[in-house]
Amino acid sequence: MIIPVILSGGSGTRLWPVSTNSAPKQFQPLTGKGSMFLQTLDRAVDRSRFAAPMIVCGPAHVAHVEADLLAADVTDARIVVEPAARNTAPAIALAACAALAEDPDATILVMPADHIMTDVPAFLSAIEAAMPAVEAGALATFGIAPSHPETGYGYIAAGAPLAATPGIYAVRRFVEKPPRDKAEAMLAEGGHYWNAGIFLMRADRFLAELERQQPAIATSCSAAMTKARQDGARVHPESDAFLSSPSDSIDYAVMEGAEQVVVAPVDPGWSDVGGWAALHELGEKDERGNVRIGDVIAIDAADNYLRASEGKRVAVVGVSDIIVVTHGDDILIIPRDRAQEVKAIVEYLAANPSR
Repeated sequence: MIIPVILSGGSGTRLWPVSTNSAPKQFQPLTGKGSMFLQTLDRAVDRSRFAAPMIVCGPAHVAHVEADLLAADVTDARIVVEPAARNTAPAIALAACAALAEDPDATILVMPADHIMTDVPAFLSAIEAAMPAVEAGALATFGIAPSHPETGYGYIAAGAPLAATPGIYAVRRFVEKPPRDKAEAMLAEGGHYWNAGIFLMRADRFLAELERQQPAIATSCSAAMTKARQDGARVHPESDAFLSSPSDSIDYAVMEGAEQVVVAPVDPGWSDVGGWAALHELGEKDERGNVRIGDVIAIDAADNYLRASEGKRVAVVGVSDIIVVTHGDDILIIPRDRAQEVKAIVEYLAANPSR
């Protein structure tokens, strides 16, 4: 049985004002049915294939997690509550320790809670394809078939195919977020995939690699879980031990230097929903290319993302390629090609709390 590990930290600042530190994007119904957390949970709901899920989140998000679990009628999940954010490597280490405490042969499927997939069967098929390599000790990552030369994602360069595992490749290297000319060259070359941050691996193999490469993280997280406090479904790692852990991502801490890393290429209609422009790309459009959510009037307008919160109305005339979002008392208006700059508003508000 595979234990789904859902990483539910992060604040999604590029989706302000809907996504905030207290109510981040993974718990918002931004696309599809229900929150992105619920959609992630639903990918691993088949109990003939997956064990009860394990959620890793911070204290501020426990209530959101529990509310969504209740909505999904999931009663056997465990919630590992991080005392503080320490990036993905320590978060996964906590989950791996918890998994091994239950099953010495545990395999974990690590998924961020704030991504979407429109073709889940394709993803499940990729998991099945990667399992033989994982059982043999490999750490598997999932490479998303790129649709364009994206500069905002890291890439995975596939190497030789595994003779015993059709459709799975050794990882040749990981590539940082590239400039556009390099991204275009990688797509032209082929064999390069977007790094979605989704992993399938035996818990013991991950922890062994962590111990070999980052012993300080491994020691801190192991001690934190050894002295963890149980409170119903909540697991509280011991705070002092965990806070002594360095902060690092799984990519830097483990994957780039691991001895057996493979990639399973897949095209599951994936997006990390990194901003409002991504939601325009994903949304259902009218005949003029507008995505309209809520009470929206669009006259002589094209290629806009227009979102009105309950009780509000958005009306536009004669505009193109903009984003308008209302949420509570906040209104965002920004050109679609500058959507990533929303984070400047979040930074301004953090520096000016009286606003």
